[in-house]
Amino acid sequence: MPADVPALYLICYDIADPRRLVRVHRYLKGHGIPVQYSVFVAKLRPRSLDLVMAGISERIDPRADDVRAYALPATLRIERIGREYFPEGLSLLDGAKDLLTLLEVA
Repeated sequence: MPADVPALYLICYDIADPRRLVRVHRYLKGHGIPVQYSVFVAKLRPRSLDLVMAGISERIDPRADDVRAYALPATLRIERIGREYFPEGLSLLDGAKDLLTLLEVA
């Protein structure tokens, strides 16, 4: 993928220590949208993803923690069951107001 083309990434983490967990969560709030506990969606250029992952690596213990970033396809099919995370009228990718358009692409 060219370095200048932004893409959606699903960033998921399992952090063993509560203090590191808070640090990672706060850090990712500056780069993406939390969609569930320990799951964020971010719209990033590939170089920006490298920088975000480097920032995460400074906040975790790789022997105890697990962080993964998955590139999402351009066309997504979203299925969900249960309580809605976002307030009525907002959605992540479809519906009334696309929250990802509110993100500044890093």
